[in-house]
Amino acid sequence: MSFSSPASTLEVEMPSGKPPILRVEAPVEASSWAAEHRDALRALVTEHGVVLVRGLGLREPDEVGAVFAKLAGALMTEREAFAPRETYAPGLYSSTTWPANQPMCMHHELSYLLEVPGLMLFACLGAPGQGGATAVADAEDVLQALPAALSERFEREGWLLTRSYNDEIGASLAESFGTDDHAAIEKYCRAQAIDFAWQPDGSLRTRQRRSAVVRHPLTGRRCWFNQIAFLNEWTLASEVREYLVDVYGADGLPFNTRFGDGTPIGEDIVQLLNTTYEEHTRREPWQAGDVMLVDNIRTAHSREAYTGERQVLVAMAEPQRLADGFPTPEASQR
Repeated sequence: MSFSSPASTLEVEMPSGKPPILRVEAPVEASSWAAEHRDALRALVTEHGVVLVRGLGLREPDEVGAVFAKLAGALMTEREAFAPRETYAPGLYSSTTWPANQPMCMHHELSYLLEVPGLMLFACLGAPGQGGATAVADAEDVLQALPAALSERFEREGWLLTRSYNDEIGASLAESFGTDDHAAIEKYCRAQAIDFAWQPDGSLRTRQRRSAVVRHPLTGRRCWFNQIAFLNEWTLASEVREYLVDVYGADGLPFNTRFGDGTPIGEDIVQLLNTTYEEHTRREPWQAGDVMLVDNIRTAHSREAYTGERQVLVAMAEPQRLADGFPTPEASQR
């Protein structure tokens, strides 16, 4: 694959088991540097699926927002969040609220939307004591490594995400949909091919069927693109899963995934998916001031367990409506 000349002005290190690393040696004004090297950085992301930029020395959210704006332009507003985030500026968020001692396994951000982020941007303002890396895995390689019968079934059927919104766990209606008005939520769900049902207690349950394997909009290559393992009940810590099932029932979990035909996904399959991800994982511990750009369709990412304080800011950009996504038939007819 060839790239335009701007990429040749930046040299990346390719250490084994780590993402490509670009070191900025001399002190620079971060947003000006980002504007000057935007095309070269984006070419590196196209080539490698991810690049970690080290040495920009970012310290404040305003600096992060300025750099992200130079690199990606308009940032997306998150919808259908599964857990709360702090908002620093429009489109600039904290990393997802999730217990520090529990890892967030590999996934593609918001892969259950009809219009998904094409680009993820991360910036570290405070590195944890240990762990906490935002690790990555190549979705083309993961797809090739999965058993053909399994990947072909998911490619044929897609995957089903079920959610139960309540006021006690996960993102609230307002945090997920930007409103708690029932009519507005119903309008959104119909537009986004989401089947919905209000429960007698006022809570909301939804179902949406999405593609598990997609073609990259630029390269045309097939990618394993979903959150099947991450949002499945068997990825939760056993004590957490048992508590949630006890409180909400097996059909009322805050989120869960199934085969596209509604068949439950067994624990063995979830373990296989997570093991395959781990075999293709690259990781580099965060350092304060780091920035990482991730092609969200080609590259899955995770958040590893950590100790100490960790402050990583996140943004999503370049929305893509993937050609081979398919909506839930029931929802699209409502």
